[in-house]
Amino acid sequence: MAQGCSGCRDGADFDLPFSMAFQPIVDITSSKVFAHEALVRGPQGEGAGSVLSKVELANRYAFDQQCRVKAIELAAVLFPADQDTCLSINFMPNAVYEPRACIRLTLATAVKTGFPLKNIIFEFTENEQLDTAHVLNILSTYKDTGFKTALDDFGAGHAGLGLLTHFQPDIVKLDMNMIRGIDTDGVRRTIVKHTLHMLQDLGIQPICEGVETVGELSVLQELGVRLIQGYVLAKPSFESLSQPLSAAALIGETAKSTF
Repeated sequence: MAQGCSGCRDGADFDLPFSMAFQPIVDITSSKVFAHEALVRGPQGEGAGSVLSKVELANRYAFDQQCRVKAIELAAVLFPADQDTCLSINFMPNAVYEPRACIRLTLATAVKTGFPLKNIIFEFTENEQLDTAHVLNILSTYKDTGFKTALDDFGAGHAGLGLLTHFQPDIVKLDMNMIRGIDTDGVRRTIVKHTLHMLQDLGIQPICEGVETVGELSVLQELGVRLIQGYVLAKPSFESLSQPLSAAALIGETAKSTF
């Protein structure tokens, strides 16, 4: 445990170079970017697999720490200083031993770069078997520290509704498999509609990710979804920020083409 925590603090045990791409999460009611998600890439923009395939039990703690540092350092340079845009960082719950110890490098990087803590979202995926008590400890610590929290890939993994009974993150990201083809699939539409109602009752902000078509976008807008992430609006940009397309313009153009 002590050795793991030491590696977690300094992040020195992962020596493979990597960088980040950023994909926007767009508020389609205002056409403003709510956040950019940092996505790991190779040093020349190679796919995430070129890096993630090198992550193993012995070095995942250091990798998790280095990802946080890289994301914050790039965001501090790229994000517009006059806008309150959030940075969403993926983290590995199983790469955190003791959250208050393992968060110190993140805090130091934010202070050094001047990036506001309130604009950092930590998102974790539920597709990994997790110790619920451990996850709840991490999330509570992050909330107390001033970060926002997000549950990624909701509907695709192990935690799901059970986790929500114990802790309500600021954000839940609906998995792309719930969204895919929602404009032609009544079952998906019903499931997503009621999931959105549940999240609203719990005071949780939904994000629909993996939105790829104007048809999907249009249905989600009808269902009252504000925050959208997906190729239909913008793809990830390596070490830069994408300028998303206008959802209103896309839906409007499609509507015109049907007449």
